[in-house]
Amino acid sequence: MAKVLVKNVDKIFDNDFHAVKNVTFEAEDKEFVILVGPSGCGKSTTLRMIAGLEEISSGEIHIGERIVNDVPPKNRDIAMVFQNYALYPHMTVYDNMAFALKLRKFKKEEIEKTVIETASLLEIKELLDRKPKQLSGGQRQRVALGRAIVRHPKVFLFDEPLSNLDAKLRVQMRAEIVKLHQKLDTTIIYVTHDQVEAMTMANKIVVMKDGKVHQIDSPLAIYNKPVNLFVAGFLGSPSINQFKGKIVQENDKTFFDEGSFRVEVFSEMKNKIEKYYEIIMGLRPEDIYDSNFDVMAEFPQKIEAICEVVEPMGNEFIVFLKTKNSNITARFDPKQLPKMNEKIEITFDMKKAHFFDIQTEKRL
Repeated sequence: MAKVLVKNVDKIFDNDFHAVKNVTFEAEDKEFVILVGPSGCGKSTTLRMIAGLEEISSGEIHIGERIVNDVPPKNRDIAMVFQNYALYPHMTVYDNMAFALKLRKFKKEEIEKTVIETASLLEIKELLDRKPKQLSGGQRQRVALGRAIVRHPKVFLFDEPLSNLDAKLRVQMRAEIVKLHQKLDTTIIYVTHDQVEAMTMANKIVVMKDGKVHQIDSPLAIYNKPVNLFVAGFLGSPSINQFKGKIVQENDKTFFDEGSFRVEVFSEMKNKIEKYYEIIMGLRPEDIYDSNFDVMAEFPQKIEAICEVVEPMGNEFIVFLKTKNSNITARFDPKQLPKMNEKIEITFDMKKAHFFDIQTEKRL
């Protein structure tokens, strides 16, 4: 296996569209790295440049110890799994998986052994005689994975492989790919726009927007300490609440004043924000509580809000609230639920609050 280094890579298309801008990141040997971001952020273009399917405009791509800028895709020792599976419809599952090995002139016995071992690993051994049209979406995805695995490449590249599957199957296949990574002990670079996939599967996340890398870190580090407002809003479902307000000093205390509510800022953040006049505060839905919770003793400042919508999720409820100036999303325990249009009191866990510069949108 091998590590991958993408160093100062740019991609400018013929129409002068600058799709990828000075992107740098590293996938260590045997690491699972996910490129995540909204549509058009440059993540798939970056993956295609690693694969050699797109030429880079400038920069370097290293796979293992060599620079592969001018190395054709077939000689990069990578395997790619696409969104649309890219299976040969006229071939059986066995022949689809064996095709690359036949091109490389492997012996028949070796091909058969490799294909059967891989099919057993993916639990599709009984499907080897079928053709793609006879398979479900999940089965086709497993065949596409198997076709990549039989080659024993240094690096696996995944381009939104689960986006065509239904919700239940996506959850199942997420777990299967993670288990597969552990069994194969290989390097994986994976592209998705789904932040849930990124949070649940990756060892390292590369967050992209507008062709640039905004943050690189572990999933929990990015979730707990986003570098800017975009990253904070992109990772997390429901999205982080954002409030615009002013910093007010009063009797040696520092407050964030949104206009319709005021909350005290704790000492660990006071020094960072007290020099600001206007600021943005971010707070995740799980850090908002109603007055039935014991946390009110620790954060006694009550905020009045109107309950507009309640979404039952089974083990929890997503509640949409409104103050005079802001819309608020909260996760509430199903034991105590507000009714629609009911006025309730909530409080914020201010130890979990994030503050952002209103001009640069960087986290303070």
